[in-house]
Amino acid sequence: MTKTTMNTLCAVFALTALLTSCGSASETTTGSANALPTAHSADAQSPPGRQTLPAPETPALSATPAAEPSPSPKVMAPLYKMTAVYRFVPINEATASKKAVLLTFDDAPHNEEVINSLLDTLDKHKAKAIFFVNGYRVKQHPELLKLIHDRGQTIGNHSWDHIDLKKEEPGKVETQIADVQAEVKALTGKEPKFFRPPYGSGGDTVKEAAKNHGMLFMTWSNGSLDWEQKAPGDPDKVIGNVLEQLHPGANILMHELKWTAAALDGLLAKLEDKGYSFIDPETIQVSP
Repeated sequence: MTKTTMNTLCAVFALTALLTSCGSASETTTGSANALPTAHSADAQSPPGRQTLPAPETPALSATPAAEPSPSPKVMAPLYKMTAVYRFVPINEATASKKAVLLTFDDAPHNEEVINSLLDTLDKHKAKAIFFVNGYRVKQHPELLKLIHDRGQTIGNHSWDHIDLKKEEPGKVETQIADVQAEVKALTGKEPKFFRPPYGSGGDTVKEAAKNHGMLFMTWSNGSLDWEQKAPGDPDKVIGNVLEQLHPGANILMHELKWTAAALDGLLAKLEDKGYSFIDPETIQVSP
């Protein structure tokens, strides 16, 4: 081998070694650059020019928020108060008309046809009324009590058995009143606020019992005399009797009777023609 050949081989070997060394260094540098730190590694370092953001905190699980309380039922401000003779007068004449009457129906509920007729007529005239109910009839026809309530009319207490409470002992009076309160509340969720004794026969014991149950005791100041008629009855007589006794604040007594239901539309129209409005029982002051 000549000296020239040997020098050439040495040069080739040196060049090969140099290239191999550069390749290894390049792989090592590239591998380091690609190994990025994970977000949750406390020892990891960010590559040049890149900022490592702290790991987001896991939010604590909050307790289930308490349900918002249901809005309280709308309470209407009292507009009328009752006098000693069971008539109604405005609490403030600037906000309520003196020329108004209260419509009431006793001895309910027992006749679906009559109840629906009365309710439809009241709706037609945008009028409200008190339906004074007997407990034994509520027990027989709970669906009719619910119907009256669901149609936006007011339920009153007329005792359980429609007996003359003035002749009864205090314990019997309490049972006759309290049982109706409980039955109506069970069906509608609301106790009656008004009490009318059967036959209008009360007395101090009955008045006190009604008051103890948070009710306003009343009889009436205008009797339609519909109860004196026998079937089929005469609607015109019902209208005539009411109009003959008509006065501002009249507390009109009627009953759940077919001829009364037939008379009601004409009666309310005549009252409106005379400038009368109808008192919403929910606007009557129950306690002084």
